[in-house]
Amino acid sequence: MLFHVRMDVKLPHDMADSVAANLKQVEKDKAQALQRSGTWRHLWRIAGQYSNVSIFDVADVEELHQLLSTLPLFPYMTIQVMPLCRHPSSVHDDDR
Repeated sequence: MLFHVRMDVKLPHDMADSVAANLKQVEKDKAQALQRSGTWRHLWRIAGQYSNVSIFDVADVEELHQLLSTLPLFPYMTIQVMPLCRHPSSVHDDDR
């Protein structure tokens, strides 16, 4: 199943720079591994915000929840999830 996920990150202002840098690096490593596996299909930054829009390809909403809740930045995120399905007017045969 495909899911459109918006993640808005808000780190505490009093978080030490070194802690924030470490969290961001661990998050980046995990995100890139999930992209390489095909689970995290697309990842786009929203210009001017500490936010992204992503497409995930997982079996179901439970798998998506499990994946998102294990992200290092999860405690600092506001997340919006929208399940996706193929539109009957799409000219593509696949999920490009």
